[in-house]
Amino acid sequence: MSIKRIDVGARMSGAVIHGNTVYLAGQVGEGESVTDQCKSALAEVDRLLAAAGSSKSKILQTIVYLSDIAYFAEMNAAWEAWIDPANPPARATSEAKLAAPKYKVEFIVTAALD
Repeated sequence: MSIKRIDVGARMSGAVIHGNTVYLAGQVGEGESVTDQCKSALAEVDRLLAAAGSSKSKILQTIVYLSDIAYFAEMNAAWEAWIDPANPPARATSEAKLAAPKYKVEFIVTAALD
């Protein structure tokens, strides 16, 4: 099976396609609030999935990292406003120290191709 990489950088690719599955790098967003960061990060998830030939309705699994688990309800509100309610993926959420102090949320997504 071939491997296709999207948005290749020196450190990582934004997305990698192998077979009928696309794996996204962890996506963080801009903004001061958890809601703003979620919206920004999830817009990038949309962009990368589209570039790979997939969409949020094909997400298989999402791992969510929060810098503080107290953000859980706010993240869930942004997530529920964005996700395809007819096709929710498997999901896990955990508290973790993120790459930079300004980041409050990170999404790691695996999806099927359309």
